[in-house]
Amino acid sequence: MSRLTITHYLRCPLVRVGLSSPTIPCYPHGLLSSEQCSWYNLSVSDILEELEKRGALLRGHFLLTSGLHSDAYFEKFRVLESPEMTRELLSLIANDVRKLNPEIVAGPTTGGILVAFALAEMLGLDAAYAELPPDGSKGRVFRREFPIKGKRVLVVDDVMTTGGSLVDTMEAVKKEGGQVVGVGLLVDRSGGKDLGVPVLPALRLDMNAWKPEECPLCKEGIPITVRGKGKG
Repeated sequence: MSRLTITHYLRCPLVRVGLSSPTIPCYPHGLLSSEQCSWYNLSVSDILEELEKRGALLRGHFLLTSGLHSDAYFEKFRVLESPEMTRELLSLIANDVRKLNPEIVAGPTTGGILVAFALAEMLGLDAAYAELPPDGSKGRVFRREFPIKGKRVLVVDDVMTTGGSLVDTMEAVKKEGGQVVGVGLLVDRSGGKDLGVPVLPALRLDMNAWKPEECPLCKEGIPITVRGKGKG
């Protein structure tokens, strides 16, 4: 019943955990060399072990923001609380992000602004932060007079599930007169959502997800845990 697959950066095929654990080919992206970044040349099992050791990858019965149920949950703040780990993961995509020639990096609150700041610092760029509208309406807005108009903008976030926060941020960029040239992610667990621009995730996770009425864990009477309140 349990399913969890992981991909190390874009070019690697999905590998099903629990069968074989081949070494996933990694590429020297970003500002850290393979000697400086502990994530280079890790096997699938090593990556999972590191995430679980930090409490970033949890097993159980979870209610996701989308309303679906899952037997696994990615707790992004166990990664984001470590500047070193965040930087190492982002280093895997930094060089390919550079090829998009962004002029500013924008991310949504909350986790997305941490990713935007870290990646902007690595690329020598400024960062911009998309917030919830002060009037309580839907979407995202740039409230701090960030210089977005006429700029090539890289939109980033910590984890993409439904892509709601990213789509809102991309729309906010367009309203400010900026051009979205791509999306950068720590983790993509959307199953490959098309945003109309290049999407560069450091890691891809493929997890079980069920509608509540189809959830086998509910049928077994396993208590459910609610974590996170983001739009994903």
